[in-house]
Amino acid sequence: MNRTTSQKRPWLAVLLAILATGLGHLYLRRWRRALGWLAASFVVTALFVDPTAADAFVTGNGGFADAVVVAPLFLVIGLSILDAYLLAHSQRVPSAVDPDTAESIPCPHCGKELDSDLEFCQWCTEPIDDSDRDRLGEENDQ
Repeated sequence: MNRTTSQKRPWLAVLLAILATGLGHLYLRRWRRALGWLAASFVVTALFVDPTAADAFVTGNGGFADAVVVAPLFLVIGLSILDAYLLAHSQRVPSAVDPDTAESIPCPHCGKELDSDLEFCQWCTEPIDDSDRDRLGEENDQ
C-alpha cells in the first residue's frame, strides 16, 4: 500500500497558480510563500514592466514588442506555477513505511488488506473481531 504524506494534488495546485499568482500556494497552505510570490509579481511589474506597454498587451493593441516588455512578469508567474507544482509533488512523496516490514493482515471474508485502525473491513464492510485479528496475526507469523 502506497501511503503519502499529503492528499494535495499537484495538478490542482498548478491550475490554481495559473488562475492567480499565489493561489496554488494558498491551496497548499503555504501562506507566506503565496504572499511572497504575489509581492514578487508586483515588484517585478513596478520595476521592469512599462505600464503603457502592459496596457497595450492586455487590450491586444500591441504586438510582439509589447509581449517582450511583459516577459519579466510572465517569468515570475511561470516560476510561481513551477514552485507550486514542485511543492505539491514533494509533499506527495511516499512515507517511509516499508511494506515488507509493515504488518498487513488480510480480511477473513474477502482477503484484501485490512486497515488496523478500523473494526471492519473497508472493502467488504464485514465486522472484524479481535479474535479474527489474533487468529490472522498468528497465521502470518508462521
